[in-house]
Amino acid sequence: MRFGLTIFLGAALLFSVQPLLAKRLLPWFGGGPAVWSACMLFFQVVLLLGYAWAHALDRRQPARRQAWAQGGLLATALLGLGLQVLLWDAPLLPGQGWMPADSRWPAGRILLLLGLAVGLPALALGAASPLLQAWHRRACPGKPTYRLYALSNAGSLLALVAYPFLLEPALGLRAQAWAWGGLFALFALGVLACGQALPAGPDPSERSDPSDRPAAPLWLWVALPAAASALLLAATHQMCQEVAVVPFLWVLPLGLYLISFILAFEGRQLYRRAWCAPAFAASAAAAAWALCQSYELALVWQVGAYSALVFFGACLCHGELARLKPPPARLTGFYLALSLGGALGGLFVSLLAPAVFDGPWEVHLTFAAVPALALATFWRSPGKGLAHRLRWPLRAAWALGCLALIAALGLQPGESLRDVVWAERNFYGTLRVKRIHPGHPRYHAHDLFHGQILHGYQLQAPELRRVPTAYFSATSGLGLALQHHPARAEGRGLRVGIIGLGVGTIAAWGQPGDVLRFYEIDPQVIALARGQGGWFTFLGDSQARVEVIEGDARVSLERERREGALGRFDVFVLDAFQSDAIPTHLLDLEAFRLYLEHLAPDGLLLLHVTNLSLSLEPVVDRLAQELGLAVSVVRDAGDGWIGLRSHWALLTRDADILADPELAAKASLPESLGRPAPLWTDDQAALFPILRERRAPAPAP
Repeated sequence: MRFGLTIFLGAALLFSVQPLLAKRLLPWFGGGPAVWSACMLFFQVVLLLGYAWAHALDRRQPARRQAWAQGGLLATALLGLGLQVLLWDAPLLPGQGWMPADSRWPAGRILLLLGLAVGLPALALGAASPLLQAWHRRACPGKPTYRLYALSNAGSLLALVAYPFLLEPALGLRAQAWAWGGLFALFALGVLACGQALPAGPDPSERSDPSDRPAAPLWLWVALPAAASALLLAATHQMCQEVAVVPFLWVLPLGLYLISFILAFEGRQLYRRAWCAPAFAASAAAAAWALCQSYELALVWQVGAYSALVFFGACLCHGELARLKPPPARLTGFYLALSLGGALGGLFVSLLAPAVFDGPWEVHLTFAAVPALALATFWRSPGKGLAHRLRWPLRAAWALGCLALIAALGLQPGESLRDVVWAERNFYGTLRVKRIHPGHPRYHAHDLFHGQILHGYQLQAPELRRVPTAYFSATSGLGLALQHHPARAEGRGLRVGIIGLGVGTIAAWGQPGDVLRFYEIDPQVIALARGQGGWFTFLGDSQARVEVIEGDARVSLERERREGALGRFDVFVLDAFQSDAIPTHLLDLEAFRLYLEHLAPDGLLLLHVTNLSLSLEPVVDRLAQELGLAVSVVRDAGDGWIGLRSHWALLTRDADILADPELAAKASLPESLGRPAPLWTDDQAALFPILRERRAPAPAP
């Protein structure tokens, strides 16, 4: 009982601290999906180190000495948590002084911060499952051991499910961190209790018979979990990129991934090729279709297709892995190989792919790698009964299916690269510049795409080059607000703050005497807007004084506030997206309070709330009510050439600004959910209440 409870608690702690720390770091690094991928990579590497520690102890140290060594690691980890309380006022959560001053080396900084925050506790927790299973084998000879691995994954799953539905709504980050620290101390006591149960003397199973060694290729112990891990991260990144980086979209695929471990290692042979292989084939076809449809497909179908692929793909990989597991005497080595595979999959998706590929092609590669590895295991061991008799036709059918999937996936990159004149990828996403209607005297334009979403374009005809386009045209909410702001009638220049640079289209509205300050986290976007490649010239052509501040907008604005350099903006614009995903930390209560401090008393706050999947107007309306602001929404259909469909929310302390006839003629109240809208805060940003029933049409020039 003590072994099972301690393993269960340790796994729950390890998987609950991941979303906790990811939420802490999201606002510091732009709120993009790559932040979660970097966090996942950190915990995969720490898990590998923990498994290596457990394997080294199990192979080289007597049982009682193992208990002393693990106890020393736990004591050091507890001491580190105590020091964090003194330095940071709470365990786990780095203080504000650790916020990055710029956007350089984001992945490395995330890994460093995670190492300082939870490195030793995570190492101790990662070693717990294999080490305690090895102790259980000694203390309880003859009892099944691998079922404890299923119990470990059940603890992880419970923690993941509880986080978005129980912990996040009920507790703030500081309260979560303190509760986690207390439970970690309880876990340490559990490990000591398990160590007391270890018998003295050598383990009778220490010298296993050579015949017990599996005949399977050991590379499959690494390759199968690597493919499953890469599939998990690639599919999660794809979902978050198109919606929002929130705990639910991290937890859902990771929870399904853990369920696959439970099915594979529970011990009752719940995994069967007969149901898993066809189910994976169907989910792979659905995911390939979703990938080709991209933003045209409703959110629920995208999430469903990718989640099904993760689940059945992980079931296939982990089920075949469980068929290759060795006798319990060699379990720590088996778990070490398994964790090595998981870490390699994470390294491929999080670090190697962004450095090597100029697009998210790791999604396509991982989709195809799982059936290819399954084919290798099927070819080696076709099964029994009818499957054995039909092994050659079944192998051939699966091989043809793999080739068909790879061919279907190969069509999508070619389509997305059509008319692309430049592409690059970094930590913040994939950028592509497309040339549209080259040679046409009026329609020739350069488009900038982030992922699959258009983020701005510039017409190339000389007489149209300085015309504001896309979501910022003269008929848009932003265009109307800048044209009819009271400062224009008074003949004075405007101070405008803008979160999100894009191609710099808003700079086209600048007039002599105006000051436009852009906050942009992606250095590559800044380079393009400043003229790299010669595709976009809005910044250089502007008549206003243009300033560009590199880094996450909230971090930069908070630093300016601390330094006493408030912006005193007449207009403050929020236009921040990563692909179609909303950085929720820029659209919550704490962020709005910060914006209002930088806004002049009679200033105007403009929010770009156009979104394909989420209805953001009720969120903005709830924030306005909370802060006592007047609010209206301008919905512009655009003309499909100079202007595109856009929704802009206008908020102000001075309701008279919204009474301007030109604004009032196009403005209306925010749409209602028919029930109280959620209040977004740093601790919680609920997506379910604002999901659109149908995917909104994507604008196209």
